[in-house]
Amino acid sequence: MTADDSWQDLPTFQFGDSRHMADRLAALVVARLKTATCSAAVHGPDAAIGERQVCLSGNGTPVAIIETTGLDTLPFSDVTSEMAALEGEGDLSHAYWRDGHEAFFTREGTWSPDMAVIFETFSLVDILDLHFAAEAPRHVDAERAAAYAAGYKALGPNP
Repeated sequence: MTADDSWQDLPTFQFGDSRHMADRLAALVVARLKTATCSAAVHGPDAAIGERQVCLSGNGTPVAIIETTGLDTLPFSDVTSEMAALEGEGDLSHAYWRDGHEAFFTREGTWSPDMAVIFETFSLVDILDLHFAAEAPRHVDAERAAAYAAGYKALGPNP
C-alpha cells in the first residue's frame, strides 16, 4: 500500500506515552496485528466511527492511516480475552493486556479498578511509510520477546 497526499488534512495521533511505545504499537498496526485500542473513558472518544486518522511513529513520522470501525464504552473489568487479543500486544493474552493497561492508566493518573474504558476497533486503510513498515517485524519480535521475558507465555515457547 502507498498513499497520495490526501492524508495530510487528517487528524494525527501517537499510541502510548513514550517514543518507544508509539513505535512498537504503530509497528503492530502496520503489521496488521493491532486492530483495536482503548483509552480512559474520562477523556471521551478520540475518534468517531468512520473517521480516519494518521498514526505517527515515536518521532512523529506519519506511518499509517486507520479508520475507526467501532467504539464501545464498558468497565475495564469487562474487556474480554478476545478484545484484548485485538490490541495485538505482548503475548496476546488477557493477563498481558490487563497488566499493561493498568500500568498505563496509572501513569496517566486515570487508573481505578472500576474505571470505564472506550474500546476502539479500527482497520488499516493505508501504509504511509514503507521503510517503517519494513522494520515492523523487528518491533513485533521485540514485543513478543519482551512479553515472554516478563513471564507471559500464551504464545508458547520463546518466540
